[in-house]
Amino acid sequence: MDGLRKVVRALRSGNAQAERAIGISSAQLFALRAIAAQPGGSLGDVAERTLTSQSSVSEVVSRLVEHGLITRAASPKDRRRLELTVSDEGRRLLERAPATVQEKLASGLLSLPPQQRQALAEGFDAWMIAAGLSTVPADMFFEDTR
Repeated sequence: MDGLRKVVRALRSGNAQAERAIGISSAQLFALRAIAAQPGGSLGDVAERTLTSQSSVSEVVSRLVEHGLITRAASPKDRRRLELTVSDEGRRLLERAPATVQEKLASGLLSLPPQQRQALAEGFDAWMIAAGLSTVPADMFFEDTR
């Protein structure tokens, strides 16, 4: 349980730090960095880069659009596909933004050997089932859904 407590505490304090420093949640900052790393990427690309679902990322991306930090535009190659790009305001925000705990956790997770990542995922799934929490939605950390 101590490991989980450390993660929750780091996420909570990281979210508060991001909101104080730049005015958006750490989940929004995490997604903004993912979009900046792959300009013109799709919602699916952002979900993959943030290690989350498209539905969770969709909420966060909508907030980033509302804040004027990113733009969505139909792809010139496939009008059904929306491309995401960081706006000038978003780039200015990123220049002064702190690293997020989500970035550190994702980087740490991806640095583990595949068998350790698999064991960790299976262990967490088993834990959630045993705790009766397997149906709780897996939204982005500290990002309220509408």
